[in-house]
Amino acid sequence: MSIPNLITLGRILLVPIVVWAIASGTMWIAFVLFLVAGVSDAVDGFLAKRFHMTTELGAYLDPLADKALIVSIYLALGVNGLIPRWLVIMVVSRDILIVGGIMLSWVMGSPLKIKPLLVSKLNTVAQILFACVVLGSLGFDLQVDTLKVVLMGLVAALTLLSVAAYVAEWVRHMNSTTAAP
Repeated sequence: MSIPNLITLGRILLVPIVVWAIASGTMWIAFVLFLVAGVSDAVDGFLAKRFHMTTELGAYLDPLADKALIVSIYLALGVNGLIPRWLVIMVVSRDILIVGGIMLSWVMGSPLKIKPLLVSKLNTVAQILFACVVLGSLGFDLQVDTLKVVLMGLVAALTLLSVAAYVAEWVRHMNSTTAAP
């Protein structure tokens, strides 16, 4: 177990605490813990790359931690009526679609190599920024409605573009493997 992997596990363990903070209405705690999770993501990535501590486990754990945190926060905010439910459905459905596509390709004997696309990375950044702004505005009573609307639109657009890109990639992959002799 490398140090970056331990940091990633710590980020996973923060998820239920952040959800608790949102559910209990202590948004400033949720905001601070979300920032801690974000910093830990940067730190584990830096350590893994800089000191050659990358592992296969880390390659799976890191995106799992990111998705667990983002999906959980969006669900908690949506269930509590703090962000639109249609956005929650869009964000969660995208991740389910991607995981389902990967699993289906494995079941069909044509495993798909997991590689994040640029649009997906941009989508993740937008999702994190939106969640951060929402939690920060709720935790510290900041009036940033215009910023929230802009970021929400960006998350929606990038989520749709990301879905389209991954579906196209999946179809291309499946067609190339089934067409081979």
